[in-house]
Amino acid sequence: QVQLVESGGGLVQPGGSLRLSCTASRLHFSWYAMRWYRQAPGKERELVAGICTSGGRTTYVDSVQGRFTISRDKAKNILYLEVNSLRPEDTAVYYCDAHSWASDYWGQGAEVTVPS
Repeated sequence: QVQLVESGGGLVQPGGSLRLSCTASRLHFSWYAMRWYRQAPGKERELVAGICTSGGRTTYVDSVQGRFTISRDKAKNILYLEVNSLRPEDTAVYYCDAHSWASDYWGQGAEVTVPS
C-alpha cells in the first residue's frame, strides 16, 4: 500500500531552520500534486504549501511566504519543505499529502516545536 513518511521535525529556537522530508513509496509520485499541511494544537489543519506534478509551480499560504520553500525530487520520490525564520506560531504537526483528482494519501506527521 501507499506510504508517505515525514521526517526532519524537532525543537528549534525562534529564527532557526529545518528541512522536512516526505518519502513516498508504492506511489506513482510524479502523478500527484504534493502539499504540506500543518495542524497546531487546538486548531484546524491548514494548507501551508503546494507543488504541482512537474514541480514548476508552487503556492504558499501568506503567513509562510518568503520563509518556507517546497520542492520535490522525482528521482528519489521525496517531497521537501525548507522552513526558515521559524516563529512560535509555526509550532504544529506537519503532514504531507499526495493529491490527485481520484485520491489523497497522507503521512503520519512530523512535529515542529518553536518555543516562545
